[in-house]
Amino acid sequence: MNAIEIIILLILLFMGVPDLCRFIGRPSLAFPLFVLFGLAVAPVANPEVRQMLAQAGQVGFLLLLFEVGLEIDLPKFRDFLPTLRRAGLWALLQYPVILALGRLAGLQWLGCFIACAAFTGCSVGMGYLGWKHYPGLADEPRRRALLLMLALEIIAIVLLSGETALYEKGLSWFVVLKLAGIAVTIYLISRFATRLETLFNLILRHATHWRMHLIVLLVLVVCAVGERLGLSGTKTAFFLGLFMSRLTHDEKPLEDFIAPISRKFLIPVFFFALGLQIEWQYLFSFTGLVAIAAAATILGWRLVIHRRLLPTGGDDRSFLLLCPNLTIVALASHTLITTGNAPRAAAWMVLVGLFMTIPAILLLPKARPSEMSSASHS
Repeated sequence: MNAIEIIILLILLFMGVPDLCRFIGRPSLAFPLFVLFGLAVAPVANPEVRQMLAQAGQVGFLLLLFEVGLEIDLPKFRDFLPTLRRAGLWALLQYPVILALGRLAGLQWLGCFIACAAFTGCSVGMGYLGWKHYPGLADEPRRRALLLMLALEIIAIVLLSGETALYEKGLSWFVVLKLAGIAVTIYLISRFATRLETLFNLILRHATHWRMHLIVLLVLVVCAVGERLGLSGTKTAFFLGLFMSRLTHDEKPLEDFIAPISRKFLIPVFFFALGLQIEWQYLFSFTGLVAIAAAATILGWRLVIHRRLLPTGGDDRSFLLLCPNLTIVALASHTLITTGNAPRAAAWMVLVGLFMTIPAILLLPKARPSEMSSASHS
């Protein structure tokens, strides 16, 4: 398929996929479906088209991580600490299983630890609607479940910040300096978040025709500065959103103002391009089989942990709220793809994330039709 044919297909998907997912009561399934469509088209897409969409999708991924950060309303650290400990224990109980699966798939040890961080993370945007309308959860268990989802996402992104730096450059003084730069960047974002909020508010109050463009431009400028200091643009976007803590204007969250360019265009392009980069030879090979087995094994082990070792609250299905992880997996696999030397590892990681996320979303209780009109979460 040439570039024009791919664009025609993408426009049809932009129009049809979100409506289809809302119709079947699974609005959070939209982005995994874009990955599946990318996988389906990959064998007939020109390499130039793949590269073009991959480059366009990077901006979408920045905006996705920015919106993910905006969705997280952090409590005070002292109140959040018990949840962080519980999330760490939940993740560590899965590490031996994921490490073994990673080695079986042929990953090196550092790649296995990247997989551990990715698979134990939680894509809060994908699980949020299921959490919001999950039946049978009392107020306190419901609150604890959301905090646990948030903690798992934050832990995963923090771990990936360090692990991917090591993966790209190896252990050296340069990496030590880069890790120090990452810490400095996160600190600077936290310190200047209030001033940035003031600037965003100024744009929201006074800009009209160019409001969306100015917001996106400001996010990209901050991400560019973060990259210069050693923190990748995607992770800078996440921490920028995180420390801005649900900025609103006229009772609308900030992400709604950039939705026409982010959720309805660039973010779907990213997930579609992610699917395009996975070769079919990996899907129908030992890598694909191990990915299916890995997803089933991790989900099964999580059920055991939930029932026997570390209950998450609720019924037997409530642990599924912690299982959608495609956003975090995309962040991890992006590093493996862009380094250019681990396409099979990246393919395995994306496939495991897909085979975990899609069943988890499908097995969660459905959102009621009246509740899905506002469900455009990532």
